[in-house]
Amino acid sequence: METHNINNRAGGLGTFNYELIKGFSELNFDEMRLTLNASDTRLLKDEFGKKFEYNKYSSLSRLNLFRIRKNYDLWHSVNQNTKVEPFACKNYLLTIHDVNFTEEVSSDINHKRNKLFLKKLNKATAITYISEFSKNQTHKYFNVPNVPEYIIYNGNPISILLNTSSFVSQVPVDKPFFYSIGDFIERKNYGTIVKMMKLITGYNLIISGNHLKKYGEEIKDLIAEHNLENQVFLTGKVSNEGKQFYMKNCTAFLFPSIREGFGLPPIEAMSFGKPVFLSDQTSLPEIGGNVANYWTNFDPEYMKTVLFEGLNNHENNKAACEKLLKERAAFFDWKVAAQDYLKVYKEILL
Repeated sequence: METHNINNRAGGLGTFNYELIKGFSELNFDEMRLTLNASDTRLLKDEFGKKFEYNKYSSLSRLNLFRIRKNYDLWHSVNQNTKVEPFACKNYLLTIHDVNFTEEVSSDINHKRNKLFLKKLNKATAITYISEFSKNQTHKYFNVPNVPEYIIYNGNPISILLNTSSFVSQVPVDKPFFYSIGDFIERKNYGTIVKMMKLITGYNLIISGNHLKKYGEEIKDLIAEHNLENQVFLTGKVSNEGKQFYMKNCTAFLFPSIREGFGLPPIEAMSFGKPVFLSDQTSLPEIGGNVANYWTNFDPEYMKTVLFEGLNNHENNKAACEKLLKERAAFFDWKVAAQDYLKVYKEILL
């Protein structure tokens, strides 16, 4: 298992790497030897011990001459865009999260990014996708080889509800607030919920994530432009304790993203029985199912109407809604995902 992104657990791919490994650690796979390939194996060894074997590689492993030469029966490319590859392998499983780069960088098949991905695609013995959307998107932009394809949903990153009573928020939480979290990149579409807040009184909006980026600066400018400095707050990165505090205490979770291969934060919010409001684009309807509320466009007045109609429905049917939301969150399970990946391994190796 190529687990290059394991060191960045604050991001979606890092979460995927870590949680999938943790799911595998709960399974019995005595008939196999699973090796975790990572640049820093020390923390993995400390946590998982002898459950796995470990191979440490350096940044030179990205170069053809220095690629890993161990002869594995199966190489699982967990992170679709990494340059860390084996020198040779008998079987190659590619997990595809999304091909958003075709829409955000270039759809030209001869673009460097697309050619790199195509190399991986064409040597795949089998392909797994994290959503039906990611499969459809890949087929839209690439000629996918005729190999077995599987859809395996991610799990819920919140497996333990933390005690957040000692958490001290650095932004005001004295009013009811809406919450969102994610990387500050344009596809997250935070500007739409900021503009919506101009029409709302009595509530604050809190957004977590690394805002020290170009898009973060744009959101700060938008907040200032609409005089929302006392109503919209950016926390920066937060700990797991902080994230759970805001999700547990928010009035609703808002996620207007326009491109998601999967979308973990809405599942986390549903774990607390919180009403979630999502864009109806890409994979998000697969995640929210029929328990989420959806925006079909981003007109501020319309978004406000959907928000308060959804909140009213939630309050009028609170016990039933919370039960359905928590059941939906529990549907996504990393141990189940690991079991499904293990089945794919066995099918490839038969």
